[in-house]
Amino acid sequence: MGFFSKIKNGLSKTRNSISNGISSIVKSFTKIDEDLLDELEEILVMSDIGVKTSSDICEALRRKIKETGETDPANIKTMMRDIIVEMLGEDCGLTLNTTPSVILIIGVNGVGKTTSIGKLAAGLTQSGKKVVLGAADTFRAAAIEQLQIWGDRAGVPVIKSTQGADPASVVFDTIASAKARKADVIICDTAGRLHNKKDLMEELAKINRVIERELPDASKETLLVLDAATGQNAVNQAREFKNVTDISGIILTKLDGTAKGGIVIAIRNELGIPVKFIGVGEGIDDLQPFNAAEFADGIFGGEI
Repeated sequence: MGFFSKIKNGLSKTRNSISNGISSIVKSFTKIDEDLLDELEEILVMSDIGVKTSSDICEALRRKIKETGETDPANIKTMMRDIIVEMLGEDCGLTLNTTPSVILIIGVNGVGKTTSIGKLAAGLTQSGKKVVLGAADTFRAAAIEQLQIWGDRAGVPVIKSTQGADPASVVFDTIASAKARKADVIICDTAGRLHNKKDLMEELAKINRVIERELPDASKETLLVLDAATGQNAVNQAREFKNVTDISGIILTKLDGTAKGGIVIAIRNELGIPVKFIGVGEGIDDLQPFNAAEFADGIFGGEI
């Protein structure tokens, strides 16, 4: 199955919610008016795009209608698709300009953090990069074990310690190992606790100090992993993490089989954080770089 087919398949429930809902409304109107726009906004809100972003999309649609003089409701879908692509902005890949470069992975437990690290490591390895993983989520023994399993699957070494060890010391050891191995990319897992922001902020700050001291000139990405199936809760998680650390991008997991893929748009519009990868399946190669145009086509079925 090609990647677009995977996106289209993975976004089937989101498409049923958004695209089919829009089609149903559009067919019941003979002209574009405020009643039509109000119903469109309601469809967007119910599709986990959120109140603010749904309102912003409809305001952009009003402006576009006014600029073009469009009167035919049948053309609404194409206009909305273009607005969503524009709202998502330019696609942003990883910045890995140094050897080694560092990717710090953050996120609450249960969102697919460890799985995403394994898939990311596999993808980078396949592209010719030498990768080392750091198991700095020392809060849970299971997290260390799971990362080792994914490291084995991806064929990359995992630097680890015991449960309860200082996460920053694991990051230090991982950097030392990466230097010795002349690795291209370091990927570090971190603990995903949001119940105490102060502890989380201090832990991430300590890890970042180690990275800055040991690799002062390194390219660094901080990627937040979110579960698409949690809808607006994922947006709230992103907001909480953004309050305690800089985030360079989002990995959105479990996009397959959820009706809540619209949160991609809300995250970008409301928080200004680009989605860099999306998970569209369970396979090791099913974490793929995000493409705004393909995502919008996936929502609208590619048959506008």
